[in-house]
Amino acid sequence: MPASRLQGPPPPSPAATMPPLMAPPLRRRMACWLYEGMLMFGVVFIAAYLFGTLTQTRHALDNRHALQAFLFLVFGIYFTWFWSRGHTLAMKTWHIRVVDRTGRPLSQSRALGRYVLSWLWFLPPLAAVAPFDLPAGETALLLAGWVAVWALLSRFHPERQFLHDALAGTRLVHHEVGPRRPRKRQAGPHA
Repeated sequence: MPASRLQGPPPPSPAATMPPLMAPPLRRRMACWLYEGMLMFGVVFIAAYLFGTLTQTRHALDNRHALQAFLFLVFGIYFTWFWSRGHTLAMKTWHIRVVDRTGRPLSQSRALGRYVLSWLWFLPPLAAVAPFDLPAGETALLLAGWVAVWALLSRFHPERQFLHDALAGTRLVHHEVGPRRPRKRQAGPHA
């Protein structure tokens, strides 16, 4: 027999052995988005407390714009730091990871760009209703409608990504967490 027949098929290429970069289902991404919003209450609470303490703000409406700018910076630091490491706590819980177009981890600058572009979830409807001085309930309803439309637009993207991810050169992908390795017990005096 020739030697080539004994060797078997050639080994798969590295690209063939990597899992595909599939976008998680929209339902799971939106559940993660809502969970992230709940976790942000803690970040807002701590940041607002710190701001109020440092500026000696006594009333919630005093320094309102400065507080909003401070929260924008705190959110930017929070998301940029976590996204450059692959995921936030909510994303880890829902097995979602953020990567660049080629599947590599995000750089700090790309994560910051994604953060700025992610404000497209909120700014267009808020800018549209600002001149009309609508009640909070109507503003919330319009904002919820915009978020639903924005999320559904991902169904038309070839890779099912949100528009801000496509613009930032990032993508959300499914990420399975491997089994945890058992910890080795250290030998001690009672071992």
